[in-house]
Amino acid sequence: MPRTVWYPGHMAKGRRQLETLAANIDLMIEVRDARAPRLTSSPLLSLFSGRIETLVALSKADLAEEKMTKRWKAELKKSGFASFALDLRKGGVGDLSKMMTARKPSFRDLRVAVVGIPNVGKSMLINQLVGRKAARVGGIPGITRGVSWFSGRGFLLADSPGILDPHSGAKAHKLISWIGSSRGQVIGDTEEHAKECIAFLIARGLWQGVEKAWNVKAEGTPAEILENIGVRLGRLKSGGAVDTASTGSIFLESFASGRFGRMSLEAPEDPPLWETI
Repeated sequence: MPRTVWYPGHMAKGRRQLETLAANIDLMIEVRDARAPRLTSSPLLSLFSGRIETLVALSKADLAEEKMTKRWKAELKKSGFASFALDLRKGGVGDLSKMMTARKPSFRDLRVAVVGIPNVGKSMLINQLVGRKAARVGGIPGITRGVSWFSGRGFLLADSPGILDPHSGAKAHKLISWIGSSRGQVIGDTEEHAKECIAFLIARGLWQGVEKAWNVKAEGTPAEILENIGVRLGRLKSGGAVDTASTGSIFLESFASGRFGRMSLEAPEDPPLWETI
């Protein structure tokens, strides 16, 4: 598959750091967006597969459909992953903390790597585990410098930059941008992104949340629907024309933040989302 457009140097650097770090880690916590657990799976998972136990934190569970999240947890269990559905704004990391405590070596702190693609909630998870004002600690002798370490009760957490798969195709990258985990503007026009997202939501029967929030029905083409949203929101230019660019931006930001209510974008039995658009 072609490279993604947005793969800054700090991501490549972070990947190299974690490849070196892997030999010194006891446990990995992979953070995924509960709305799309397959889409937001970290490409770094393969670095640890078979060597280090991995726990999956399904963040933003309050934005996903509860029944679908339970199905994903069951699917992850079949694949050998313990998982935790979390609303990190409220905490709820007690069970995860207990599992970490149970794995602490008797002679030193447990070393845990927290990984995930951008903006899935890694920092919020670290803050909940070690305190809202998580303080960095010094580097560990013999382990790659540059990775941020945070100290908790009996454990050390290694944070990493959000890392996207450099071999992901443009379609996967686009979907990731819709939920706020990538910079969509670097791979396309905001208005076009919004129209494609509108078509996606309608095709998957997920438009009711938008209609409830803004009273805009799924009638007409995506371009016409975006125009209707602009009128509804008062996003008009001088002369009365709809500012479709700003309307598209507001639509995508609202979707990513959960403004339209609980939505799960994929089911365990579905093909990968990027193969369906």
